[in-house]
Amino acid sequence: MPIFLAQTDTTVGFLSQSADRLYEAKGRNQGKPFLKVFCELRTLQTQIRIPKAHKRRVRYARKSTFIVKNQAFRYVTDPEHAAMIRPFDWLYSTSANESGGSFDPQFCSERADRIIEDARGMCEQSPSKIYRLGRNRVVRLR
Repeated sequence: MPIFLAQTDTTVGFLSQSADRLYEAKGRNQGKPFLKVFCELRTLQTQIRIPKAHKRRVRYARKSTFIVKNQAFRYVTDPEHAAMIRPFDWLYSTSANESGGSFDPQFCSERADRIIEDARGMCEQSPSKIYRLGRNRVVRLR
């Protein structure tokens, strides 16, 4: 599975269905999981059970990452980003930088198999908000 370099709805990111390839590209610790990005709620609900109290929150959230039982995911509604994910149903996503480093265009282009650039270009923006969802509770982590 190739590694894509693309502008996500928040920042420049690496995307792939192969977590091993992403670990290798970023030089990241194998124990730190990646988040999954979905563009269809049906696909998301087949892989992650969202607590009933938070289904509406997930459906209408923008630029937000959720954690349920130590599994991080995002539901993307941004049309450009969703169009890239749709053929794959879901992709692992991570920021396009060396683990612990900042964005470097040369590092990114060397590690990516395919570069997808649209009208937005490639730029770092503010990161997503992160929420941990419990059965009835929500805790904002970032």
